[in-house]
Amino acid sequence: MTIGIVTGASSGMGRDFVKAVDREFALDEIWVVARREDRLLELRQHVDAAVRPVVCDLSTREGVAGIKMLLEAEKPEVRILVNAAGYGLFGEFETMDVEDQAGIIDVNDRALTMLCGIALPYMTRGSGIVNMGSNSSWQPVPYIAVYGASKAYVLSFSRALGRELKSRGIQVLCVCPGWIRTEFMDRAVHDDTVRYYDRWYTSEQVVEKAMKDLRKGKKVSILGFPVRSQVRMVKLLPTELTMNIWCRQQGKK
Repeated sequence: MTIGIVTGASSGMGRDFVKAVDREFALDEIWVVARREDRLLELRQHVDAAVRPVVCDLSTREGVAGIKMLLEAEKPEVRILVNAAGYGLFGEFETMDVEDQAGIIDVNDRALTMLCGIALPYMTRGSGIVNMGSNSSWQPVPYIAVYGASKAYVLSFSRALGRELKSRGIQVLCVCPGWIRTEFMDRAVHDDTVRYYDRWYTSEQVVEKAMKDLRKGKKVSILGFPVRSQVRMVKLLPTELTMNIWCRQQGKK
């Protein structure tokens, strides 16, 4: 049995990745992972492959362990793994609940890392891993401090893992988009701490670009000339200056 695994599949980027994976690969099943079973079941109306809902909370070790047990029982060939689950919180770090902030790391980094590890034994030459990074992966981001740091980890980890897997013929792609209109923003934004958003993209646009870059064998996927230009500038400018520019955009000192 050949499968794809997509986390965060109940909405936003994950949901659109499920549809794209179904179009791109000939799969027997797509394992769709999220907490909302009704949203996962609804995906059956939009894809040709069989959809297997895997209801779990990836912020817990038990959630990831359940997927590991399912892989051990089924022993499928994993053709594609998409780690799209994740969340962020915008605001001043010291004013927000520290457990909520640590939860960002649990989902964005720990679960992503563990899922790569448990899926790799079932991958063969030509398989792929897609990890969701962010435009925040490239620099420290005040007022999105933990989220930005979590995505910097995803970028670094994806690049290193891709190099290690090169001899096995397994591709690792890190997707680093700018601002996207999804339910992510509904959870992340709870006040006007972050108020400047230069350009918006849709999740469909980001996913379409990611799948093209996956086919081309790229290591990083960045949608949009403005975002690519910003990444180039960040690489050249001193870190303190990039943070100053960001803070001024948000009306901060």
